[in-house]
Amino acid sequence: MSKTVLILPGDGIGPEIIAEAKKVLDAVNAKYNLGIEYTDGSLGGASIDQHGVPLSDDTLAKARAADAILLGAVGGPKWDKLDPAIRPEKGLLKIRSELELFANLRPAILYPQLAEASTLKPEVVAGLDILIVRELTGGIYFGQPRGIRTLENGERQGYNTYVYAEHEIERIGRNAFEMAMKRDKKLCSVDKANVLEATMLWREVMDRLAPEYPEVELSHMYVDNAAMQLVRAPKQFDVMVTGNMFGDILSDAAAMLTGSIGMLPSASLDKNGCGMYEPCHGSAPDIAGQGIANPLATILSVAMMLRYSLDMPEPANEIEAAVSKVLDQGLRTADIYTDGMQKVSTSEMGAAVVAAL
Repeated sequence: MSKTVLILPGDGIGPEIIAEAKKVLDAVNAKYNLGIEYTDGSLGGASIDQHGVPLSDDTLAKARAADAILLGAVGGPKWDKLDPAIRPEKGLLKIRSELELFANLRPAILYPQLAEASTLKPEVVAGLDILIVRELTGGIYFGQPRGIRTLENGERQGYNTYVYAEHEIERIGRNAFEMAMKRDKKLCSVDKANVLEATMLWREVMDRLAPEYPEVELSHMYVDNAAMQLVRAPKQFDVMVTGNMFGDILSDAAAMLTGSIGMLPSASLDKNGCGMYEPCHGSAPDIAGQGIANPLATILSVAMMLRYSLDMPEPANEIEAAVSKVLDQGLRTADIYTDGMQKVSTSEMGAAVVAAL
């Protein structure tokens, strides 16, 4: 039976990195006769330019019909002066919300070949393998009320609401516990329960779930301490679970432990395992069109897509092995380049992964 993948190149470097990821997907599709077919759509600034909105009804319908979605990145200064309600990022938030993609999986894995590219000492990060499970459709990014209002004294005030319901916490908690069961059975829940009532409830629900997973060692950590510990001793963590805003920040911090955010893929899943796959980095408009962006995070996102949504673990494993082989060959894009390595362009890196397959 054929599988349909919706391709959303997005903005900035999105089209460049998606082009290389699609070459890799084409290669395994042909090699394994996977029967993957493509549909195309637009999201973010590209959709605003084409349709006047960051997510059109047509693209949303294609997303609902697809077995998986592969996204580049959205946003850029070109659209920064638009009304906040129709900026590119609103399209990304809407597609996550409409498809109920509540579980964001962000692995932070240090390839041994890139130990010198990390800003931390190799002995601190060598062997790093963390999975951050971020709640993606709740919290302060979606909470109401929100906006900018004018006070009685004429001063303007911005306000947002950090809110979580029990069912939202429970479903991301179960997801994180299940992920921990497949790994080293250690789960650290990150909150700010000393000052935020929403995360007091978060901690209470996590504790309530723990007896259902007696093999998993559950711990709790305040988010400020978690940020410090990621830099001080990151290998103490196996799986981390946290809310939308904290997960957004911590996963980017974890990205730099691996040498570059250009190496980190992500998956955003619904309750059935269908989802959207994208690199953790942004649209990087400052380097768009220069052919220097790192496509490996997007290529590794393809591997995650094959594994989690399309149930095709063998080609997923082969893609990850091909990335490792290319790094063994000393090929590096600018973001992970160190002396003695061979600097390559975006397309050259994509071609090298295809060749390694």
